[in-house]
Amino acid sequence: MSSIDYTLHLADNALILGHRNSEWTGHGPILEQDIALSNIALDLIGQARYLYQYAARQTGKPEVTEDSLAFLRDAWDYRNCLLVEQANGDWGKTILRQFFFSAYQFFFYERLQHSTDNELAAIAEKSLKEVTYHLRWSSEWTIRLGDGTEESNRRMRAAMDQLWKFTGELFIPASYEKIAAAVDLSSIKPLWEERVSEVLLQARLEKPAAGWGQTGGKEGRHTEELGYLLAEMQFLQRAYPGNEW
Repeated sequence: MSSIDYTLHLADNALILGHRNSEWTGHGPILEQDIALSNIALDLIGQARYLYQYAARQTGKPEVTEDSLAFLRDAWDYRNCLLVEQANGDWGKTILRQFFFSAYQFFFYERLQHSTDNELAAIAEKSLKEVTYHLRWSSEWTIRLGDGTEESNRRMRAAMDQLWKFTGELFIPASYEKIAAAVDLSSIKPLWEERVSEVLLQARLEKPAAGWGQTGGKEGRHTEELGYLLAEMQFLQRAYPGNEW
């Protein structure tokens, strides 16, 4: 594994979650929040583009481009964490998935902007401004739904049961996350836990008891959800090769 895998890991996280959020476009519960989540999707896909462009340059191969990295790899070549590939479900599940990841990404980019890798540091610095909004937006919605009606609280508890087992993987370093320019995940885990606990308390939601967590996405072992997502996302590029973003 190399620094290219590290860059791809970051790009894949952003692209897959961006695509998941884009599936809500035109289907959000109210117009303002439909637009808000669509904009978050655009932010994430924009981050992915910068990272794929950098990864393509890292390969030193002119035939490798941001498009080939995004659309012409198989599921086992993706390095995204399992959390971001989970199906949208209802609005509550989408919100909680975004909150968990945005809290992680916020503290991650805070560290990455000081990386010795100048390219990654610049991308992180730019992206942090977007992620700050993502975290605020998803935090407010987590509280609104958790501390809302009996039904909204029930749905958020159901989302918690489905998603919590995927959060531990965020802080388990893959082999390529041990390079010199990488963020020390153990340093941001307590910050993530503190922020998540604060929001969940206001949302009247309890974290599940510590137990088994699902891992493997960072090393290319994914849930079946990713296969379905890629079949849709990659269709146009595979059917009509040579298209560009």
